[in-house]
Amino acid sequence: MIHQLAENFRPVSAPQLIDDAYSPEQHARLLKVVRDNGPWPLILAENFKTPEEVIATTSGSIPPGVKFTWEMIGLNPVFRGYLGRGGVCLYPELEDCYYNPRFLELVRKYWGCQYAEPETFLFNIQGPTPIGGPPHLDGTVFRGMTMDNNPLWLLLTMAKSCLFDRWRSKKGQVFAWYYQGRIGGGFNCWPNGPSAAPLQINAPMWGKAVVVENEMMFHHGQATGPVGQRTPQGMDITTTFGADPQDATGWQLETFGQVNQKVAGKDMRFLVHWGARLFSDMADLKRTYEHTDDITADTAIGMLIDNMKKRGIAFEVPTDPLHDNAFVGIVAQAYDIGGPTNIPADAMDEVA
Repeated sequence: MIHQLAENFRPVSAPQLIDDAYSPEQHARLLKVVRDNGPWPLILAENFKTPEEVIATTSGSIPPGVKFTWEMIGLNPVFRGYLGRGGVCLYPELEDCYYNPRFLELVRKYWGCQYAEPETFLFNIQGPTPIGGPPHLDGTVFRGMTMDNNPLWLLLTMAKSCLFDRWRSKKGQVFAWYYQGRIGGGFNCWPNGPSAAPLQINAPMWGKAVVVENEMMFHHGQATGPVGQRTPQGMDITTTFGADPQDATGWQLETFGQVNQKVAGKDMRFLVHWGARLFSDMADLKRTYEHTDDITADTAIGMLIDNMKKRGIAFEVPTDPLHDNAFVGIVAQAYDIGGPTNIPADAMDEVA
C-alpha cells in the first residue's frame, strides 16, 4: 500500500529528454577513465555499511527478530565509481564534462533558479542484471548535512519523513545512458507520483539523457540483458567490475581473483550521472555558504525520535544512533512510505 506521504514525491518539473548528452569524443574519454581506473565496487558496497541501512533507503521493513544479511538483500550486479565530488573533478581530462555549461543552463532553467553548482559526477556500470530493485529515491542532501558527513540511510529517511523540507537542498541531474542492447536496459520513473502511470525511457539509448530531480521522484532501472546471464554465480559484497585484460572492449566481474562473468562491450550498460545544487538567488546562495540556517545530525535524529514517540512507536534511544543497526531497522519501519507498485511487465521480462 502506498503511504500518503509518498504522494509528495514529485519532481519540481517534468523530466526533460535530450539527445547527444556527451560528444563521441567526450564519451570515449569517459569510458577510458573507467577502463583505466577500475575495477569498481558494487553500488551497495559503495554506499552502505550494513544490510539494515539498505532497508532504510528502499521503503522496506525488517521483521521482528530477523537478522538481515547481504545474501538476504540480494546483490544486484550494478557497480559504481565517482568522477567528481564536492565541486572537484577527480580526473582533469574530464573537466569539460563536469564543469559543463550546457548542463548548468539546463538545470537552471529546469528549476527556474539563478545559480547552479556542479556537485555529483558518478557512473553506474553493469552487464546483464535483474531489475534494479523496487522504485526508489536518490540521496537527498540538506543544508549542513550531505553524503560527505552523514550516512545515506539517514538522509533518505529524513526526506521520506517530510519533516525537513525547510533545509532540503535544490538538486537537478542529467542522467545519460550508453547501452546498445535491445533486451531491457531502460529507465522507469514516476514523475506524477507513485499512483500515476510511469514514464518509460526504453533502450537502445546511446547518448540519450533526462534532466530531472531524482531525489523527489521514484525511479529504477529495468532488467538488462538475457535472463540467463543476469545473476552471476559466486558474487559477494566484495565483487568488482573492471576492464577485461584479454578484450580491448570487454569487461569482467571478479571476486577474490576469480572471474564470475565476462561481459562483451556491446552488452555493457553505462550510466553517467551528473548533478548540481541549485540556488534561487543570492540570498539562497548565502544562506547555504554562510551556514546561517544549517541542520545537524543531532538535531535531525532528535526530530525523528520525537516524531516516533508522538506516533506511539516503542523503542529504546540508542547511545550511537547513527551506527546502531537495531535503531536503523526501527527507523526504516517507522518511515516506510512504500512506493509505486504499477511496475510495467516489460521492465522485468526478456523482451526483444
